[in-house]
Amino acid sequence: MTAHRILSWSPAAIVFDCDGTLMDTEQHWQEARSITFRAFALKPPAGFADRAKGMHYTECGALMAEETGKPDLVEELTDTLLNTFTTLVDGDPVTMPGAAALVRLAARHLPLAVASNCPREVVESCLDRAGLLSCFGHVVVAGEDVRPKPQPDVYRVAARLCGVPPEEALAVEDSLTGMESARRAGLRVLGIGPCPPGPEAEKADLWVASLADGALLSWARSRIGA
Repeated sequence: MTAHRILSWSPAAIVFDCDGTLMDTEQHWQEARSITFRAFALKPPAGFADRAKGMHYTECGALMAEETGKPDLVEELTDTLLNTFTTLVDGDPVTMPGAAALVRLAARHLPLAVASNCPREVVESCLDRAGLLSCFGHVVVAGEDVRPKPQPDVYRVAARLCGVPPEEALAVEDSLTGMESARRAGLRVLGIGPCPPGPEAEKADLWVASLADGALLSWARSRIGA
């Protein structure tokens, strides 16, 4: 582990993932996938939720079609997935533990950005309803010229917009897909959630159970803006 790369360091900018990091939307993605499978009378393949976590929704729709042997349904599955998710999250936007406090503290001292695989309107709507959108100078999402995670584009662009070299920025992520994206872009990575076994543990420099972690908050108070 390389926790010292975070705990003994002061970042010049912080780039947050949204789904599962700032907003508790993974439950909505899981429900949206289940509803979409049912709408087309398809059975979710074993382990699908783990494989789909952190994916761009278009890639998830394509994977749903591929793994159920319905390649002709890619567009329909993708559209239904996104529309269902948007409806669910709009009705129940919930922040992750500790997210709001950390974001508001950091926003007083550093440029902040969001780097997400979700559509811009979903990200901005979620953060706005949570009262956090104004804390971020930039929201970077996958699009025509920006490849989705695990490609490094969203984090690379976010660091540039914050005006700092990637190696001076901290990425905050909950998915291995997102951590790979941030790592490839050159950012240091704070992983949220249980530390996985084996080589995947090295995708983050430091793992914490949640953004409400006491040691993380102590670090933030002493190092952010230092």
